[in-house]
Formats: sequence, C-alpha cells, structure tokens
Amino acid sequence: MPYVNIKVTKEGGPEGTGPSDDEKARLISGVTQLLQDVLGKSPATTIVVIDEVALGGWGIAGLPVEDYRAQQ
Repeated sequence: MPYVNIKVTKEGGPEGTGPSDDEKARLISGVTQLLQDVLGKSPATTIVVIDEVALGGWGIAGLPVEDYRAQQ
C-alpha cells in the first residue's frame, strides 16, 4: 500500500491560499497513476496526502525560504 505525502507552501493560488481543490485533485490523480504505471500499484490501495505549510514554516540551506530566495 503506497503512501505519498506531498508538502506545498500556501503561497500559490489566489491571495496566498495554496493550490486549488482542482490542482490538488490533479496531483492526487497524477501521483496515483504514476505509481500504477511505474510500480504496478493498485489505485485502490494508494494513499496520497497533501499538506499545506505556511511559507514561514519552510527553510532551505539553513535559512527561511524568503531569505534564501532573496539571496538567489
């Protein structure tokens, strides 16, 4: 039984709300299909969870994401 956890920031979408319900549905469908195509896993037993995290909860290279992006 595959379990996939997708984590995204809430910065996308209208007014920083994160991915829309349609985008989440497409992610769930696409990941489920990929696991079926590549590994032969049954969609009936594939679990996909999408966690939306505030941008301040992300860090890269020891920095908050916004600081990291400012350096790029």
